[in-house]
Amino acid sequence: MPTSVQTVVVTPDENNMRVDRFLEHRFPGLSFSHIQRIVRKGELRINGKRADSKDRLEEGQSVRIPPLKLDAPKVAGELTEGAQKTLQQLKDMTIYEDADVMVLNKPAGLAVQGGSGTTRHVDMMLEVMRDAKGQKPRLVHRLDKETSGCLLIAKTRFAATKLTGSFRERSARKIYWALVAGVPKPKQGRISTYLAKEESEDDTIMVVAKHGDDGASHAVTYYAVVETSAQKLAWVSLKPVTGRTHQLRAHMAHIGHAIIGDPKYFNKENWELPGGLQKRLHLLARRIIIPHPRGGVIDATAPLPPHMQQSWNLLALEGDRFDPIDNAPEE
Repeated sequence: MPTSVQTVVVTPDENNMRVDRFLEHRFPGLSFSHIQRIVRKGELRINGKRADSKDRLEEGQSVRIPPLKLDAPKVAGELTEGAQKTLQQLKDMTIYEDADVMVLNKPAGLAVQGGSGTTRHVDMMLEVMRDAKGQKPRLVHRLDKETSGCLLIAKTRFAATKLTGSFRERSARKIYWALVAGVPKPKQGRISTYLAKEESEDDTIMVVAKHGDDGASHAVTYYAVVETSAQKLAWVSLKPVTGRTHQLRAHMAHIGHAIIGDPKYFNKENWELPGGLQKRLHLLARRIIIPHPRGGVIDATAPLPPHMQQSWNLLALEGDRFDPIDNAPEE
């Protein structure tokens, strides 16, 4: 469905919207590559001037749009059998949902976003929820592929802006549960280091770095031991204040209590996994508490994933114990 040249005016709702998002919003069915092409060629003009896809629009500006080739947007009723199956899987994962927000209980092993060799991920699954305007739910934070638990999704642009702001201002509280080797002493504490990315031919890990090192970012985590098993293992509750890549995994390894089943950070010599425990990452994004975009609070909790539930059962850990991390500071 090609269109002709048109000039449109930026509405109040579109104020401060990026050019590429504006085009996606106005023209459902317009591909990302097509947007990049018309911007690169200078065919898109804002008040007569060339624009970049990252430029922000202001209410009242006039945007000249060249002829576009649009794919017909899909209507909900036209979902393929595969898409309907994906939609059902998302529904099965949902632990909270309203008009603006959904919280998924992401299973371990499912990536949040695409990467090399990743064919199926949450961001791709959300394509089946595109509405008639071409809007699809957006990720507002991330979880590692092998970490299960609470993943917050914004269903509207308004919610995405508000929630992203809450993460940036650190008004979101995230609580994680992990099973670690040994028992941390003291039983409650604060880990504060700088972390930097270290890349090798076949892996990328986060390492403890010094302030001022290239790419080093400050990272702070509070931990509390909830219960122990024969002094060999501990169930710890973790509250990250910052949100660095692999922060909790790198921090627990740094204090000598790596998370069980962590393929990147668990390197204890001659350490044997107790019988019956699966060699999978024992890390759960247990709970997320964040201001709701329209007032009030979202407070969602995810259950232990099957492999962690099995370990809790084998070690006779009581999953409903009081979680002492609730009282940890926020900075």
